Amino acid sequence: MAGEKITDARFRADACEAPNNQQQAESFAGNLKYGLTGVFFGIVFVKAEIVSWFRIQEMFRLDSFHMYGVIGTAVATAAISVYLIKIFRIRTFSGEEVVFPRKTFHRGHVYGSLLFGLGWALTGACPGPLFAQIGAGFHAVLVTLLSAVAGTWLYGYFRGKLPH
Repeated sequence: MAGEKITDARFRADACEAPNNQQQAESFAGNLKYGLTGVFFGIVFVKAEIVSWFRIQEMFRLDSFHMYGVIGTAVATAAISVYLIKIFRIRTFSGEEVVFPRKTFHRGHVYGSLLFGLGWALTGACPGPLFAQIGAGFHAVLVTLLSAVAGTWLYGYFRGKLPH
């Protein structure tokens, strides 16, 4: 076994649990819809105060239900959407099947989620609304964005040496 190249994706350090099996490349016009959707959600996030550092701090201090209501609504909407996609076998716009691969639990998920929550509480930002915060004029969030990119790069660099 030593020196052999591992070809089974389950054992490769760079393998993804949910690979992109997209059959067709997206065109610029096709990708434009994602950009416009992102801008729309950014506006909604700002107007709903989801990107507000004060709202996020209120949530972590248990002073307000606002963010818990937003997150709870998002989780319920996602659960219903996934259920409907599975029941009706809904396909993508290009006709591809939507697949939800089974995920295995790793203890690293606990450590990662604790680290994620700590970063969220300290910075007042999770990766989703970072760009909306920057677009709303909170330029100090650029430090958080750079830290998120650096952390992602570090994880990718050391992924093969980390316990999974």
